[in-house]
Amino acid sequence: MAFARWDPIRDLLTIQQRLDRFEPGHAGWKPPVDLHETAGEYVITAELPGVARDQIQIHFHDGRLTLSGERQGHVCACEQFHRVERGSGSFSRTFQLPVPVDSEAIRADLRNGVLTVTCPKDPDAAARRIQIT
Repeated sequence: MAFARWDPIRDLLTIQQRLDRFEPGHAGWKPPVDLHETAGEYVITAELPGVARDQIQIHFHDGRLTLSGERQGHVCACEQFHRVERGSGSFSRTFQLPVPVDSEAIRADLRNGVLTVTCPKDPDAAARRIQIT
């Protein structure tokens, strides 16, 4: 039998993330998002099926990237829905990026319902040693 070290903080964060996914708030829904880092950039990937380019806004201010927009509600000539699992309405997701980003070089691409935002790190804002005089 293999033993694993219990990390209560990790478990609590996992539970919080699962609850946040279904949390009712001012936003109509929360699209799933992945954020990963490479040596030179941050890459944010969001699933936005059914959302057109002109319905998405991307803002970067003070080290925070905000994705927002709206997906139209269900348009159906039916009398009754038996199940509705796809969210609609407005959404907003904000991410704090820990290293300064070159805001002029941020790129966004929407293909097949997947939005990819690439945020290059700012090499001029890298950590440096300050000489004491």
